[in-house]
Amino acid sequence: MHLYNGWLPPPVAEETKKEKESFARVVRCVKELHRPDDPESVYATLKWISVIELFVRAKSELAVEDVSELVEIGLQIFHSSENKLYAQVRWGNVLVRLINKYRKKLSLKVQWRPLYDTLIHAHYSRTPGPEGWRLRQRHFEAVISLIRSCKRFFPEGAASEIWSEFMSLLENPWHNSSFEGAGFVRLFLPTNPENQDFFSEKWIKTCLELWDSIPNCQFWNGQWTAVLARVIKHCSFIDWESYLPMLFSRFLNIFEVPVANGSGSYPFSVNVPRNTRFLFSNRTAAPSKSIAKSIVYFLKPGSSAHEQFKKLVNLLEQYYHPSNGGRWTYSLEGFLLHLVIAFQKRLQREQQDPDSLSAVCLGKPERIAFVDVVLKLIDRGQYSKNEHLSSTVAAATSILSYVEPSLVLPFVASRFHLALETTTATHQLKTAMMSVAFAGRSILQSSMSSAKAPDIDGDVDDRMFLDLIGISLSNALLGMDANDPPKTLATMQLIGSIFSNMAVLDDSSDDLSFMTMASFSQWLDEFLCRLIALLQHLEPNSVINEGLSSSATSGTFLVEDGPYYYCMLEILLGRLSGPLYSQALKKISKFVQTNILPGAIAEVGLLCCACVHSNPEEAVAQIVGPMLLAVISSLKEIPVTGYGGKGSPTLVSNKQDKHSLSPALETAIDYQLKVLSVAITYAGSSLLQYKDHLIEAISSAFNSSSWKVNGAGDHLLRSLLGSLILYYPIDQYKCLSRHPAAPILEEWISTKASSEDEQVTHTRWHVPTKEEIQFANELLDLHLQSASDDLLRICQSNIHSDAGDEKTHLKVTLLRIDSTLQGVLSCLPNFRPSPRHDMVEDLPFFIAGASGSCVGSAEIREKTAETIHAACKYLLEKKSDDSILLILIIRVMDALGNYGSLEYDEWSNHRQAWKLESAAIVEPPANFITEFHSKGKRRPRWALIDKAYMHNTWRSSQSSYHLFRTSGNFSPPEHLTLLVDDLLTLCLHNYETVRLLAGKSLLKLLKRWPSFLSKCVLSLTENLRNQDAPENVVLGSCAILSSQSVLKHLTTDPKSFSSFLLGILSSSHHESMKAQKAIIELFVKYNIHFGGLSRNILRSLDSHVEGSTSGDLVSQIGSMSFDSSSLHWRYNLMANRVLLLLAMSCRIDPSFSFKILDETAGHFLKNLKSQLPQTRILAISALNTLLKESPHKMRSKDQLSASSQENANSSLDLALSQIFQEEGFFRETFESLSHIHITDTDNSSRGNHGSSSFQSMTDKSITRFYFEFSATWPRTPSWISLLGGDIFYPSFARIFKRLAQECGVPVLLALKSPLEEFSNAKERPKQCVAAEALAGLLHSDVNGLVSEWNSWMMVQLQNVILGQSVESIPEWAACIRYAVTGKGKQGTKIPVMRQQILDCIVAPLPSTATTTVVAKRYAFLSAALIELSPPKMPVSEVKLHILLLDELVCNMSHSSAQIREAIGVIISVLSSNIRLRMSYRQEYPSEEGRTDVDSRLEEENWFKLISTRASEAVTNIQQASISDSVDTSADVDMENAQSNGDSQDDVKWMETLFHFIISSFKSGRSSYLLDVIAGFLYPVISLQETSHKDLSTLAKAAFELMKWRVFSESDLQKVVGVILSSADDSNWRIRSSTLTYLRTFMYRHTFILTHEEKQKIWKTVEKLLVDSQVEVREHAAAVLAGLMKGGDEDFAADFRDRSYAAANSIQKKRNRRKSSSTQSIAEVHGAVLGLVASVLSVPYDMPSWLPDHVTLLARFASEPTPIKSTVTKAVAEFRRTHADTWNIQKDSFTEEQLEILADTSSSSSYFA
Repeated sequence: MHLYNGWLPPPVAEETKKEKESFARVVRCVKELHRPDDPESVYATLKWISVIELFVRAKSELAVEDVSELVEIGLQIFHSSENKLYAQVRWGNVLVRLINKYRKKLSLKVQWRPLYDTLIHAHYSRTPGPEGWRLRQRHFEAVISLIRSCKRFFPEGAASEIWSEFMSLLENPWHNSSFEGAGFVRLFLPTNPENQDFFSEKWIKTCLELWDSIPNCQFWNGQWTAVLARVIKHCSFIDWESYLPMLFSRFLNIFEVPVANGSGSYPFSVNVPRNTRFLFSNRTAAPSKSIAKSIVYFLKPGSSAHEQFKKLVNLLEQYYHPSNGGRWTYSLEGFLLHLVIAFQKRLQREQQDPDSLSAVCLGKPERIAFVDVVLKLIDRGQYSKNEHLSSTVAAATSILSYVEPSLVLPFVASRFHLALETTTATHQLKTAMMSVAFAGRSILQSSMSSAKAPDIDGDVDDRMFLDLIGISLSNALLGMDANDPPKTLATMQLIGSIFSNMAVLDDSSDDLSFMTMASFSQWLDEFLCRLIALLQHLEPNSVINEGLSSSATSGTFLVEDGPYYYCMLEILLGRLSGPLYSQALKKISKFVQTNILPGAIAEVGLLCCACVHSNPEEAVAQIVGPMLLAVISSLKEIPVTGYGGKGSPTLVSNKQDKHSLSPALETAIDYQLKVLSVAITYAGSSLLQYKDHLIEAISSAFNSSSWKVNGAGDHLLRSLLGSLILYYPIDQYKCLSRHPAAPILEEWISTKASSEDEQVTHTRWHVPTKEEIQFANELLDLHLQSASDDLLRICQSNIHSDAGDEKTHLKVTLLRIDSTLQGVLSCLPNFRPSPRHDMVEDLPFFIAGASGSCVGSAEIREKTAETIHAACKYLLEKKSDDSILLILIIRVMDALGNYGSLEYDEWSNHRQAWKLESAAIVEPPANFITEFHSKGKRRPRWALIDKAYMHNTWRSSQSSYHLFRTSGNFSPPEHLTLLVDDLLTLCLHNYETVRLLAGKSLLKLLKRWPSFLSKCVLSLTENLRNQDAPENVVLGSCAILSSQSVLKHLTTDPKSFSSFLLGILSSSHHESMKAQKAIIELFVKYNIHFGGLSRNILRSLDSHVEGSTSGDLVSQIGSMSFDSSSLHWRYNLMANRVLLLLAMSCRIDPSFSFKILDETAGHFLKNLKSQLPQTRILAISALNTLLKESPHKMRSKDQLSASSQENANSSLDLALSQIFQEEGFFRETFESLSHIHITDTDNSSRGNHGSSSFQSMTDKSITRFYFEFSATWPRTPSWISLLGGDIFYPSFARIFKRLAQECGVPVLLALKSPLEEFSNAKERPKQCVAAEALAGLLHSDVNGLVSEWNSWMMVQLQNVILGQSVESIPEWAACIRYAVTGKGKQGTKIPVMRQQILDCIVAPLPSTATTTVVAKRYAFLSAALIELSPPKMPVSEVKLHILLLDELVCNMSHSSAQIREAIGVIISVLSSNIRLRMSYRQEYPSEEGRTDVDSRLEEENWFKLISTRASEAVTNIQQASISDSVDTSADVDMENAQSNGDSQDDVKWMETLFHFIISSFKSGRSSYLLDVIAGFLYPVISLQETSHKDLSTLAKAAFELMKWRVFSESDLQKVVGVILSSADDSNWRIRSSTLTYLRTFMYRHTFILTHEEKQKIWKTVEKLLVDSQVEVREHAAAVLAGLMKGGDEDFAADFRDRSYAAANSIQKKRNRRKSSSTQSIAEVHGAVLGLVASVLSVPYDMPSWLPDHVTLLARFASEPTPIKSTVTKAVAEFRRTHADTWNIQKDSFTEEQLEILADTSSSSSYFA
């Protein structure tokens, strides 16, 4: 039994034993309802889903057989309800909960294929169903989580099937299907034991190659790191050693951080389509979780992973420092958190199951090493300005302190002392307090545990830690400050968490020696003084609002900002020993009796409440008693009305002596009553002795003439009833079991404990005694029954002459009823439902739950309901404008009708507080201090009791909720019908607050009793149709109709459905803006949540059925949706939309007549030329869904015989061809479509149907219904910037394509003349429509297309190519791109016309062509080539590639810049296509003509040509720029001019080359061209600064991109060679830019460079320290500082020692001879810079060598100028970075050293 259920109140706990069989009964019911042969039976099973969820959430004990039976039925139902997305969502979610909860006990086998099919069918097919996008989104999430849960049950061999299925998607990395493929692999690939043998070395290699094929794309990295992390965790048999350097290098580069002043994000990330990103979304930005998981599971004894991890942390740690925050902080914070969590999980797994994993278990040395490395990050991030990071750090410290206290605790202690000493940064103290609070338990355990670890030497350390707690507690007293909320809350958290550990707080015990003060009682005194002072100075945050809504507790920050205040008081008062408790109680009771603090009602109340909870008898006598008497005596002095019951209302004082109450007295009484009401919450039976006083106080309060006092009386009555009859835990905060290892500490409990331990720690509950129940019944008589009698009397016999009196009387009476009902909650029995049949059935039972003992009877509830019904009628007639009365009566109705909902509200409010559960009260399962390991996290007993208490509250709200929803044998009680009628009237009231409250209450009732729904829907939709309904009625109706329960009801009930639709469509006569907005929002919501229609609605729609009620619905709507009907355009649009929904829903049901479909398709085709732009847009998306692929499409050979031409003339075909063969139909259509294309330059976002600029938000939401989830075009990333932004809408092209496929050649002929006319038009929009139509036709593959191409289309296309107009190039390029797009999911099937189109573009231009035409041809070429799929290119296309490459390589120095750019782009596409094709050569064997092509490919002539030319060009340009600067003389001889012309050519050629490099990075194709790019590193570095502006700009752009690229190991030697040679270049600018590149290069490649390569690089940089050029020297020092941070310790230490020795010897020589030495300035400067590099490489730490280095550096301050400025800069920088911790770090220096430093730094005073 679960701990929470074992700890329920005894009467409830008994009942829970029946739950096992009641669950079995539920499973039987579901089984009976589900009939596999009838798919509609799914709807009947849905009502059981919430019942099944009940059992899961109630944590009941269920039989595993029942669960597994249910899961199997559930999976069957899930698969059988194909087009019913809503049913799949509900079943999917409940299955996920069951499978996740019972995953270890179930033995299932789940096939993966049906799940994949569901996913594809619903979300990736071309023709999506009619469901709204919100439902689709929920469906997607449900299916995905179901797949994740079932992954562990995939049978053997599933992994290889899945891998081979999705491998085909991953072949072409430049097609969007590869992103989907990666997403699917991550989603499906199982790593359960059955499938582990699939993962081999070969698989890993393939995986890593695929991962590398798309660089710089976070989405891609996220998918692959996740897959690998899973394999690393589960397959411990794989040896990862050889892959570690490469993997760590990837991990490092995934974090987008700014390296060496670079930018902090990828300059060109690959663009992933929106819907793929949305579908496979990553919760975090960088895949930090998977990286952390991989690293933790790499760690093994004797593995090199630890060294690599250390290096990674060394590189990343600087970005955790508060001064280096930025976008990257989030992913780094996630990394730290997940490292610690994964580590903890791994330790826990190994503790519980030590034998199975013994080979890879982490021993003590591994643990210490890991903690040591992570502490570095913690140290940096502790005082971060980013809230998330600093709290993550505190939590991480807490978890690690249980693993390795000897490392973590000294760190916490030193940090705490540091924070106390720094006076400047106050936020540090709060963080330091938090980390002590979080580590409190481990500090106490490690210093008090009897099983002391031998490695903590002697007593010294113990004292240190205990003192730490003592100091922090005494500081906590100073921290309570009314003006600094965050600090105050932090101190309260600290006190609470430390005392949660203590078993008892007492003076006598010697063990509590950590108190620094003389004794504990002194601390307690001091604490209470501080607390009282704090309460006296509190300022309430809001003016206390009058009226109903002021709760008893509208508190200040102590109550509002978290539970720490109350928890701290409860724990402190609960743990005090007897004498100390009395001491505290005296002080508190004195304070409460002498002060009245209206600003701190809640705070004082909670203080009293904590006293009472800890010891009810004493506290009631000392606090509650005196307060009660004081209140009664002050109540006697105030004027009364006599409406408060007890005594007849004849005492009404006459009008004359109605003297009012003084405000001060009123406030005092209000304060006292409210504090009392909070204080007695847990008093229970000890209140019985004050019974009469309490009754008197309550009646007098209700009798008072002040509404404020009435309200306070209401609080007191409520709280009194609750404290008498409810179940609540007592002794919650006492300690019952002590810790075995350290008797002064309390032992904490895990919920996963074994059964023997449980019995000891049962909780004690307050179970009401007879006397208490009797007292409660008396109160009910007084304030519920007599009050309802009063109410009847007021309403029936008019007893008040004065309206004001009547109002007051009504108010007080309703308040009394309300307050009693709110107090007894669900202890007053519910209405009895009336059985449908005569037989009397037993009431069903699902789960147990009760919030207290039963009082009163169901009759009382029924009688009150009748009274309230009468009163409501009276109020609506007489006082319908009095909102207070109406709100009161609605609250009473809510309490009467919604049995249990008050408990539910309380539970859900309390749940918010748990989210703040901090690490301070959680002890992790693996505890290495005491060596007690447990199965789950351990928490203090009080926290668990709190959860058990809330669990009981939740159960009591749910236990009767579903009883009557599932069986049809009960109809709702008649009293409820009265309430529903009243609420229906009230929810249309003209005050908004009344409407909202009534609506909320009504919806709860409707949800509980669905049988009321149809009545409500009919009456509310009638209001919409009603001509003269006022605005408030429309608003109220819309609010109810747009609720989920109503929308669900509409899918199954034909009558409500037709009434709803017609109601909305015929409501255009409402004038007001608000009403219109509400109606439109209702309609949009209906669409978003639309879930299809059930079969009985579809049947009623089909007008051929006899006697159908709504058969004419379709025709009615159809008539509304034409232009001719004079409706407002929005209503026209809505009618069209409804028509589309109906048509799409009909399509799913095969038995349905197709007449509707044909009619609607024709209707939308006509709408293309509608006058209303919105309607046109909708018509486009409608045709896109309604037209299917069809008869006229060319078939492949094997399909021909089957469907020769039998259905060539389908009915749809006839219907449509009649329409478009009308005269001029397409011309008009083109005309009206061209108006939708808006050519605004800023609107570059594609695919939003161009509706961006002429629509308001509501209109947009109404036209954007059709959520394009299906694969959007283009299916390849768009990255070519020279194509410009186009306004080509693929959905338009798709209509023409579908039309052609539906109706064949006639469409082509009908389109011929409009196409010719529009493609020659002047306006861009008209050309654009022509481009779309032509693209659709060329891509349609219909029979007869080729002959039409030969007769007129080819000429058309040639005209476009040769045309002079420029501005429509982007659209025509898009048209060609669309026409050659591959078909099928992976884009590999070749469209029929592709070859012809390509030939047409490639055909050489006439010699007279202008540059614009040449540019246009190249633009078209680049657009077409991106769409080819390289792995499966036929020979003809390969030949085309070779031909084009040869042509372009010769053209690289073209005179026009635009064409040069185009050439660069196309070369990058061609060469990468060829490379990719070659890598797949073995897999697709030859077709004829293959071999000679392949041999030509392998020669790679283009590469050789370009490489040789590049090196020549660079030298020429450099020489030319030198000669430019030399010969500035006037006379230039001919020969020189000639060479100048050559060098101009070289410059142009180089520009093209740079364009090639840039575009291969931008497009993400660089992985296949790495060796080529590596060869061009030298030109990029050397041409940064030349006299040619454009060339240098391009070189810089290429350089920025180069910095981000990680080269593979094979190309590294080449790159390093280039770097080393260009570092020796004669031109100093080139040396400098080489250094710039080196910084990022070393950072990116530090894991994969070999030792020798690194050595060479270090030597080279050191050589540059003494370069002749000052700039280069300083740059080299900066680079060295970066290299030393980068984790190669041996190089760094060696360099430090050498540079120190060199500088030292120079300094000594200087001292020896005063005269200037023989050394050049460069050498001295070099030595000084060596020191500078060492000093700056540790910006925040103080290693032991640093003081000497800094001091030696400071001695050079008197040198001549470049040296002097270097020294002062470096020392100032050292000062700045060490300022935070200088107080502590200055102890590392000697006095003399500090003096020398002080002389150098100008601002010495600040750091004295």
